[in-house]
Amino acid sequence: MFRVFGFVSVLLRTVSRGSAAELCRQEKKHPLVSWAPVYLSQPSSCRNVCTALPEIVTYLELKQLIKSNEIVLIDVREPWEIKEYGQIPGSINIPLGQVEQALKLDPNSFMETYNGKMPSTSDKIVFSCLAGIRSKKALDAAASVGYSRALHFPGGWEEWVKHEFSEKKR
Repeated sequence: MFRVFGFVSVLLRTVSRGSAAELCRQEKKHPLVSWAPVYLSQPSSCRNVCTALPEIVTYLELKQLIKSNEIVLIDVREPWEIKEYGQIPGSINIPLGQVEQALKLDPNSFMETYNGKMPSTSDKIVFSCLAGIRSKKALDAAASVGYSRALHFPGGWEEWVKHEFSEKKR
């Protein structure tokens, strides 16, 4: 859909959905924000788009956020994966294919469907999955519907289990 020319080691948010302009307004004063030319499908159409570093959270940061109750943690794996392998304590299971619609629900419907408090667009949300692929897609879906403080845990369940079991062995 678009090509980025030059070296840009930053994340471009879904330009086609118009969220990049909103992102720029929200993060304008963020020190890690930069501008990059984006060439859309039309060769003559070039626009400067605000870009920001990926919003990721490490294992240690996630542990601290969970402890402080500062986040809504959403696991985007399928229910059978949760049953078979387990989940990070306190997480809400919303399969990836349902994330965008779930975040558009009214709070009562969200609570009934997912057994957890619905986050507001200003809440800090962390998405998790098995190994970071689906959580990144969920992050993009959340950004497209106005969730400006969404993060993702790229290590996912695999990294969580590795650290948790190694801590318990000590």
